[in-house]
Amino acid sequence: MQRARVASFNVKNLIGADKEYYKFQQYTEEEYAWKSDWLAEQIVTMDADVVGFQEIFEEAALRDVIEEADEIGEESNEVSVPDRSKRYRKRAIFRKLSYTGYKDAALAFAPNVNDGEAGHRRPGVAILSRFGFEGTPEVIQDLSEPLDIPFQDMGGGDGGHYRISRLSRPIIKARVPMGGDVVTVFNTHLKSKLGEFVRPEAAEFAPEFELANYDAVGRALGSARAALRRMAEAWVLRGEIVAELKSGHPVIVMGDFNDSEHAVSSEIIAGEKAFKNYSWMLRHNAKASNDRYSREENKHIQEAIASVQLHSAEKLFVKKSLRDMVYTSAFGGVFESIDQIYLSRHFVPEAGGKFGEMEYFSVLNDHLTVGSHAEAPYNKLASDHGQIMVHLALNDERGDKR
Repeated sequence: MQRARVASFNVKNLIGADKEYYKFQQYTEEEYAWKSDWLAEQIVTMDADVVGFQEIFEEAALRDVIEEADEIGEESNEVSVPDRSKRYRKRAIFRKLSYTGYKDAALAFAPNVNDGEAGHRRPGVAILSRFGFEGTPEVIQDLSEPLDIPFQDMGGGDGGHYRISRLSRPIIKARVPMGGDVVTVFNTHLKSKLGEFVRPEAAEFAPEFELANYDAVGRALGSARAALRRMAEAWVLRGEIVAELKSGHPVIVMGDFNDSEHAVSSEIIAGEKAFKNYSWMLRHNAKASNDRYSREENKHIQEAIASVQLHSAEKLFVKKSLRDMVYTSAFGGVFESIDQIYLSRHFVPEAGGKFGEMEYFSVLNDHLTVGSHAEAPYNKLASDHGQIMVHLALNDERGDKR
């Protein structure tokens, strides 16, 4: 049996010192050193085999943090792990205490094509893998053709459409060798809930930004635009997921979804859940009250849905542990999980999976604050997201465990 840890980590605006990423926002040398130390320590604590990072402005800054993590980890090993002269060094506890570095790991970074000049930067994403990659990871952001989402008026007729031609942030799709197979890993960072406002021609900014002249309806419309974009991006990701599943690949999706598990955008990514029985349901073209799906058709529908459904690692954990709450964000005093890891049924034995299973789910969120007090260095420099990680037990192949 091979074990693997897969984690998602929104690092909150990782960029070098004295570089303005958003307007008037940058780190001093001291602040950057503090942030790098904190991020490196979190990486050591997780000690994950595969990590999906979000909010990366510079690949070089991320590589510096990973290198620092290895230095911290090696120092910890010297203190915690017995040397070869000790007969008890092979005990399981010391294997758990030992940190494995990333010197030979592969890193794939996807810069944001929307990135701009100083003060108008846009972050990208990255995947770090101790298992390497099978082939070259793919970046999805500029769509080969614009995505038009058509609408129809309630009474019929053309209701217009919503169009996107580029995602707000890139998605990385990487194939990672795991447990005698290759797993397709997606790392995503969907559009946030911050309102999306339209700047009039020749205007310096959209009027909804002027809070002294608060426009409640206009700001609500901005939230609607943000939600539409987030759901459209989720649909693009869903198409990629289904293609991988139909090709027979196990799939792991991780990242900052910027919404909870039960939000529409998250449900788009995971896929719909099957009803327990479709035999009682009228056909879509029923000609009589008893024109319903047969038992055989019910089995076919159930399998068609289950084969492309993803499962929330957090929800699987809550069921196993009987915990009632997990959260990765506390912004504004709202405790919710907006960072997710989803698993295809290959990792869920109760759903028929035989490739492996999740043994545990870790959440590192002790650093989170509600933001109700004055800005402190810790708030600014640490991540405003909790880090999440799945602990997987994998089979050699799709069948029996070693």
